[in-house]
Amino acid sequence: QVQLVESGGGLVQAGGSLRLSCAASVRTFSSYAMGWFRQAPGKEREFVAAISGSGQSTAYADSVKGRFTISRDNAKNTLYLQMNSLKAEDTALYYCAVGVNYYSASRGLGYDYWGQGTQVTVSS
Repeated sequence: QVQLVESGGGLVQAGGSLRLSCAASVRTFSSYAMGWFRQAPGKEREFVAAISGSGQSTAYADSVKGRFTISRDNAKNTLYLQMNSLKAEDTALYYCAVGVNYYSASRGLGYDYWGQGTQVTVSS
């Protein structure tokens, strides 16, 4: 059974930074593409970023490109999202998810397992 546990969310001022983590209990973690999504109140869940199993390929939503960095430590079965220059519109519940393959994952598609989310609130 796959379990994903996000952490690292919190309250931060606009312009600040946060680093989210996602601990995954999954065999052969390095075999799976991973992604981050977010959902703000009253809005649909949206794709944020994806990373290939090796970590060599990454993809980002235009809204976070240049500010957010997705990475992973396969030895620790952990996915990260470094968020810099945060804006009020980044306020959302952030989820990590396991992708079927990187081709789909990089397009925000084909995710099988999801975490419970961690809240990020950016005050302006």
